[in-house]
Amino acid sequence: MWLNWIKKYHLALLITLAIVVRLLILFAGSGIFFFEQTGQIHGSTAYDEYAQNLIHTGVYGREAGIADSNIPPLYSFVLASVYAVFGRGGLQVGLLHIALDAVTIALVYAIVRRLFVRHGVWIAALTALFYAFYPYLIFQNLSLNDTALFMMLMYTFILLMIVLRERESLDRRTVLIAILAGLILGITTLTRALLPLFALLTAIWFLFRLSLKETFLRLLPVALVSVSVLIPWMIRSYRIYDSFVAVALNTGDNLYQGANEMTVPLFRAGYDVQWSQPPPERDPDNWFRNNQMLLDAGMEYLRTYPERIPELLWVKFWVYWSVDITPRNNPLAGQSLVLDESRNLLVLNDSDSELQDIDTIATYSGTFFDRVGRPVHILYFGGLLLLALVGIGLSWREWRTVSLLWFLQMSMTIMYLIFHPSTRYRAPTDPLLFVFSAYTLVIIGTALLARRRSKTPLRL
Repeated sequence: MWLNWIKKYHLALLITLAIVVRLLILFAGSGIFFFEQTGQIHGSTAYDEYAQNLIHTGVYGREAGIADSNIPPLYSFVLASVYAVFGRGGLQVGLLHIALDAVTIALVYAIVRRLFVRHGVWIAALTALFYAFYPYLIFQNLSLNDTALFMMLMYTFILLMIVLRERESLDRRTVLIAILAGLILGITTLTRALLPLFALLTAIWFLFRLSLKETFLRLLPVALVSVSVLIPWMIRSYRIYDSFVAVALNTGDNLYQGANEMTVPLFRAGYDVQWSQPPPERDPDNWFRNNQMLLDAGMEYLRTYPERIPELLWVKFWVYWSVDITPRNNPLAGQSLVLDESRNLLVLNDSDSELQDIDTIATYSGTFFDRVGRPVHILYFGGLLLLALVGIGLSWREWRTVSLLWFLQMSMTIMYLIFHPSTRYRAPTDPLLFVFSAYTLVIIGTALLARRRSKTPLRL
């Protein structure tokens, strides 16, 4: 009786357990997550500042009353809505993210069920289980950042793409699905502008089943609607800067951090490249000019040192796919990170260092997070990664279907090789990597079960 009940309601049970675990961790870690009490935000202070300014001034800008387009806007608007209705606090943010995680777990389950006809229920359930209790994402999605929202939107888009490819005819419902997918793609881009490359690769995935004409007719509405969603924001940005801004003015900063003299030394020493020394011509008081200067500086580095590009990409690749949490190290208050003449990284004690107010970052150095969190992550993610690599090989014959998951990992890897990687940037796609981990276990399990049954003696 209980087994039948669990079998029937296994997804609801998984989501309930995921919610309970997150609530327990949220309250147990109130000294970390309840930023209104501690005064320290774990995540991004920028989103919090934008949200507060939206409420108090009605203007989207990090400096109160002054409009800008420095970071993608959607999460700040969502956060401002939560603050306006429920008040500002870590509990409110945590509950929002837990709700988003619950939806995303259901989306992951639905995606896997549609991709795998054989053993789909078991693969989907295991994948949802791996995601529900993934320690790194639990912590990250309880912090104040856009990951939970981005994941929910991204997986909604992926599910809609699967449903759209399955449609037999180009009828009204098919068009409506395409329009909804375009709407979600545009909205997701206003959270993180990372999906356009994946959307292009998805078009190739459509061609594995549909003709070129059928693919074009299905994806054209997706493209048109997604661009139309961005147009109002582009117009606003043009009015502010009198120049084109696609989504945000952080492209230059992200490119420069991933392509400068300090990038490889910082990564090799286990630091994040956010600690790169900015170029002397940087203009932090003018975001538009500063973005262009950083973009030019990053491109100039690549043009000047083309022989360093292979090493740069190789180091970035291993940082992105590291089984350890990257970055491994964080500078402490009063320290400066500089290069000597041989491009070796030096950590100097400097009372004039700009890295004075980093108490939040210091929390992750030499504490419970290092002694327990990292080993747990290495075992959890590292083990599932090994199983996933086996699963990719085992599922090769289903390439026309599972290649969508390959394209997702490929597109995100490429995006972060262009800019700069870390574990928190890879983590949103980890649940769809765990699909192959689940696939491996299910195949092994069914093979062992079949072998056991074949040896069972015949009973008369």
